[in-house]
Amino acid sequence: MPPNAADISLDQIDLSDLEFWAGPRDIREATFKLLRDTPELQHFEERVIEDSPFPPGAGYYALTRHEDIWAVSRNAKLFCSGQGSNIGDLPQEMSEFFGSMINMDDPKHYRLRSIVSKGFTPKEVAKVEAMVVSKAKLIVERIQEQFADKTCDFVEHVAAALPLEIICDMMGIPPEDYGQIFAWTNTILGIGDPDFVTSYNDLMTHSLEMFTYAQALGESRRADPQDDITSAMMTAVVDGEELTPQEFGSFFILLVVAGNETTRNAISHGMKALTDFPEQRELLYGDFDTHAKTAMEEMVRWSTPVIHFRRTATDDTDINGFPVKAGDKVVMFYNSGNRDERVFNDPHRFDIVRSMQPAQVGFGAGGSHFCLGANLARREMTMMFDEIHRSLPSLRITGEPAYLQSNFINGIKRLDCAWV
Repeated sequence: MPPNAADISLDQIDLSDLEFWAGPRDIREATFKLLRDTPELQHFEERVIEDSPFPPGAGYYALTRHEDIWAVSRNAKLFCSGQGSNIGDLPQEMSEFFGSMINMDDPKHYRLRSIVSKGFTPKEVAKVEAMVVSKAKLIVERIQEQFADKTCDFVEHVAAALPLEIICDMMGIPPEDYGQIFAWTNTILGIGDPDFVTSYNDLMTHSLEMFTYAQALGESRRADPQDDITSAMMTAVVDGEELTPQEFGSFFILLVVAGNETTRNAISHGMKALTDFPEQRELLYGDFDTHAKTAMEEMVRWSTPVIHFRRTATDDTDINGFPVKAGDKVVMFYNSGNRDERVFNDPHRFDIVRSMQPAQVGFGAGGSHFCLGANLARREMTMMFDEIHRSLPSLRITGEPAYLQSNFINGIKRLDCAWV
């Protein structure tokens, strides 16, 4: 059912309050509905991040309607990423260290994306197809062999296992390092959640460890190329330029974190939705090949794994008639755009045959920063659910999710499941 925003007023809303993001999800949905229905853009102050050496910025406007998010995403010249894609301000070098090309503008962004995209050509992704199928099959067989009581944590043993193992294999990371990669990604995106990180110093320490690991991997592949996308990227030449080990280190953090965390959360939320909406599960399982494409897109819309990204206005302009000045931050709340009643009929209903037009904004709403790994994520999700429906159709979620405490990632940390 759609949320009821009647008991919420604008002066009560603070999207910068982490308690809001840890609170009831029906209140969150009602809050964003009120913001979508309010003609004027709402401005929010920034909060001090615990242990961070950087002071809060000047605040931001929240973009909550699909139309506004779509427009800003597709105008990189007027709404730049080079000043940061997260809400808080960081020095440019640190911003690029954590975000690589998502925190860059052209021509730097174009150059780097052109190089790293060599690892994501249709030919390269096609090579992965058989691997994804075999990994999904192995994962489902593994949980049946490993858990005699026919219960397990769906996140750890199914949803996280597939994208982690696929991206590690694609990058040429040996299996004995999978656990370390998994721990690093949890730390980087788990800041603010007591299960994963306790301080800003922890974040920096683990990020530098991952960066150092990546640099060594990139340098080894340049010296001795293998059949993996690390080699494809390190040996690619665009306009006479190659990827530096430092650039690869930062991109590695982006790719491994994004390729692991976002897909696992889409799979986790998707399985929960198929349990909560059994008629949709029966429809999908009854004719998987017919419904798979729209079902996976609906799972991304439903889950919206990345909650927000920021842009900064480069000139005085307006967003849907609301004035915005040069230097103003605007934050695109994709979770709200994907629930916009102006675009999606009955948006709080999970519907696997929902039309893919208008498009959901879970992969970034188009433009030059559209998710480079979107097609890979779609294939991983499709193969995982295909294997579940073929080999373990009785699998259901049996408990409430343990959600990640985050205003950035719509994550699920633990999710009990069972089968017969």
